Formats: sequence, C-alpha cells, structure tokens
Amino acid sequence: MNTTTAPSAVEEKVETRGEIAAPPKPKKKRNPKLRRRIITAVVAVVIVGAIVFGMVKFLTTDNSNVMINDAVVQISSITSTVEGSGTAKAKNSSSITLTTAGTVLDVYVKEGDYVQEGTPLFTVDSPNAQSAVMTARSALEAKQTELDNLMEAANSLTVRAEFAGKLLETQKYEPGDPISAGTTIAKLVDDKTLRLEQYYSYAYENDIYVGQEASVSIPAMMEQVTGKVTEIHKVSRISPEGSKLFMVVISVDNKGALTADMAASAQLTANGQAIYPYEQAKLSYNRVQEIVTKAEGDVISCNLLDYLDVSAGQVLMQIDGADNELALYNAQEALKTAQEDLQKAEDNLKNLNAVAPISGTVMGLAIAPGQEFEANTSVISISDTSTVTVTAQVDERNISYVKAGMPVTINQWGTEYYGMVESISLTPENNNGAAFYPAVITVDNSMAAETGSTLMPGSSVTYSLVASESDGCMVLPIQCIKYVPDPASETGESISVVFLKTDTPPENALEGVDGASLGIPAEGYYPVPVVTGIADKYNIEIKEGLAEGDTVFQNTTQDPNMMY
Repeated sequence: MNTTTAPSAVEEKVETRGEIAAPPKPKKKRNPKLRRRIITAVVAVVIVGAIVFGMVKFLTTDNSNVMINDAVVQISSITSTVEGSGTAKAKNSSSITLTTAGTVLDVYVKEGDYVQEGTPLFTVDSPNAQSAVMTARSALEAKQTELDNLMEAANSLTVRAEFAGKLLETQKYEPGDPISAGTTIAKLVDDKTLRLEQYYSYAYENDIYVGQEASVSIPAMMEQVTGKVTEIHKVSRISPEGSKLFMVVISVDNKGALTADMAASAQLTANGQAIYPYEQAKLSYNRVQEIVTKAEGDVISCNLLDYLDVSAGQVLMQIDGADNELALYNAQEALKTAQEDLQKAEDNLKNLNAVAPISGTVMGLAIAPGQEFEANTSVISISDTSTVTVTAQVDERNISYVKAGMPVTINQWGTEYYGMVESISLTPENNNGAAFYPAVITVDNSMAAETGSTLMPGSSVTYSLVASESDGCMVLPIQCIKYVPDPASETGESISVVFLKTDTPPENALEGVDGASLGIPAEGYYPVPVVTGIADKYNIEIKEGLAEGDTVFQNTTQDPNMMY
C-alpha cells in the first residue's frame, strides 16, 4: 500500500520570487480585563433590549390574551359569620387607690385569694387623709355659697317690688346702661299705713293696751284722725323733769293726705280720763325698703319714677345677665368638682382600713407590711371572674342580623368556650372609613369551670358568631357585584349592579353606566341592578334582579397559553 504523507507545517517551504521570506509576526497577548468588560457590556445591552421589547409589547398588545371569566347564578346556602379578636375582661372588677402618702401597717390577703365583699384587706397609717377631708369639705362649702349667691343673683335679674307702696329717691337708667350688683336704685315705702311713736308716763302703764283706739291730732292739717295701738314697749326713758316713760306705737291708716315727717300727737282715753303723750312726734312710714340690685349686667328696661304707686310683684327693672349665666355655669362645674374631691378624700380615709368592695379574686397586690407608699398609689385590685366579657366589632353589613342572646364561640390558647351576645351598641365606631358597632360578649365562667377550664381575663382571644344564614337562595361570587353611581339619583348615590351576559338588552338594563372603566367587555354584557343580602368571604346572596341560571361577568385573567 502506498501512502502519501503531507508535509508538516514545519517542513513546508515558502517559495518566493526573488525575495527572501520574512519571519512570521509574533501574536499579541489578549487583555483578560478588557475581555470581561466587553462581555459585561454586551450582556447589559441584551437585557435592556429585552426590557424595551417587553414594554413595547405590553403597551401595544391587544386583549387577545385576556380571558373573560363569567359566573352563573346558582341556588345554594350561605352563612355570614363575624370573626375577630379581642381581650377577655372580668365583667366586674374594682381597685383601691390611696390618694395620700402613708405607711402600711398590716395586710390580710395575698394575691390569688378569693375574698367576699366586706372582707378586711389592709390597714395603713396616713395623717394627711383626715386633713384632706377637712380641706375638701371647706372647699365644697365655699363653692356652695358662691353658687347660692349666683343663683340668687340670677333670680334677681328681674327686680320687683316686694310689697305695695310708693317709690322714692329713684335713679335714672336707660336701656343698655351698665349696672353693678349692690346698686341702690330706689326706696320703696309703705305709705298705706303710717306709724307714730309716743311716750307715756308709767302712771298709765295699766291703762294702755294693744288694740286701744287713739285720737291722733295732725296740726298741719288742723284735723284729727283715728289710730290704733299696735305695739307697747316697756322701755325706761327719763324726761328732764324726772318722769319715767314707756313707748307706745300707734298705727294710722293713710287715706291719701298723710305723709312721713308730719308732726302728730295721740290722745288715749282710760276710765273716762284723757291720757296725753309726753311730747309730739313725727309720722313715719310703716315699712321702708331700699331696692338694691343683686346681679350685674346691662339694663334692659327701667320703670322707676319718684312717688310712683306700685303693687307687690310689679317689675321695676330688667337686667341682661349673660355674664351671670356664664359665672353660674362655671360655679356649678366647680361645685361638682368639689363634691367629687370630697368623695375621693372620704373614700381614701375609709380605705385606711379597707374592706373588699366586691366578691372576687385578688388579681394585684402592691403593698406589704411596713412599706411606705406615695400618694395616688394603686394598692390592690379585685376581679369577679365568674363572668368574663369580650368586646366584638360587628361591621355595618352584618349589624342588622346580630341580636342579643346569639351564641358565640370563643377560642383562647386552642380551647373553645361558649358565650352569648349580651348587648349591641347603636353608636358606630369608624375605622379606616368603615363603620363597626361594638357588641359585648359574655362567658359564664362558672359553667366553663365544670369542663375543667376557665377563660382567663387579661389575655387575647378570638371569637366567631354566625350573624345570619340563608338556605335555598341565589348566590354569586362577591367579585360579580359592582358599585356604580345611580343614574336616577340626584345626589350621586351608588347602587349594586351586575353585568348580565345576554344577546339582547334586558328590560331592567341601566343606561349611562360606563362598564369599560370597570374592565367589562363592550358587547354582550348589560348592567342590571340587584338587591343583595348576606355574604360570606367568597359569595353573596342575590335577592332581586336575577334568575337562577343567569350568566354574569365576574372578572378577567391573562390566558396562560398566550403569555410570554
């Protein structure tokens, strides 16, 4: 066999024509750092290009890869539950806080003890407690006096005549004029009857008596009027002549011509003998009163005229008491605070030898014999754990279904207990724009104890109650319900609708509803109003607006077969 061997590269000769072959050029060494930089740049360009391509594809793609998911109205049952968490608390608890500093003398209970109401708890020494009671009582009395004065002033904003008579020495006021409390605005005199004080010798002591008639001489009128003895005072006046005199008061009815300061003299008769007074005297008004304001403010009206005859109760002045009303309100609030302070001081004094305010378990004890404590120290707390409460938050959608007496399941550390709804508040609490109604759940711990465990106060629990149930009702997934502005409402109220899938518009289809903004296909789906009922986490009851078997729009999803 003949074989031909090709010449090797080493043996290969280079032919040249008239020239000598040049030696081969040495190869350049590559820079590894530069190579890595080039690779990194290329990779970055590829990634950016992919991102740009994806964004362009996303922004320019049509809806050919979107799947429309429909739902069919079915007959089923639905249960609406209210679930949540809260803190278990003893329904009845009490604590004792000492408001004055002191020293503990003795403690008769320990933490965890069950005590009956009235059981002695501890004794302490606090010298400041009695002093605090006395101070609080004095403050209360001062506030009560202040309030009484202001109430009297409030009742005196309308100034009236206390009795029938005549006005004298009146002051002039116009509406709007300011006036202070304690201002004398007039003098009221009873001039229907005048008074005459006469002195007689003790020689006639047994001849003068109350009710006796007197003949009163009025020199200024040059006439005599009839009077009557109304008072006898056995004083001892000695005349310059050495006679001993006593005083007799004689009343004279005024028929209109008499006035005060007229000179007069009364003659009495006894056993047919005339009895004369030691000297003349002057008539005076039977009753005189200065009219003084008891409130300050601005004058509303004023009916004051000298010599004006007035009747009992007649309005003389009215005062605007706005400032007095504010002062009265502040005084009432101050009195209430003073009453509370006194009650606290008395309770604190009583608690120096404290007894259990309720029957229950000692949950906290912060004192020991010989210990000194500061003011406002909470020293003991007692809880009646026979009944435990939990506050649930019921949303506005279910509140109409939750009633007192409903059973509730409570879970604490994996153990279930059973309680019931005791009460429901009608005042909602707002949380992140949603309204919730507090409902109080109670658990009878005495019944729970029969099972070997009790609900512990102060710990977290979860609760669950069936708010409502409906069997044989029409249901749809919750996502099918859309909320749109009511075309018939002038106030922009919302209504619940579904988009019914049908070939022709139904009779109850709404006009003017923008389904495209909700992602609803433009053709084949029509908005119809519905009345909804209860709901659970996934489905909702349809009461009106649809029929069993109707197909409605639910949502849209991406077709996995068309996704990149």
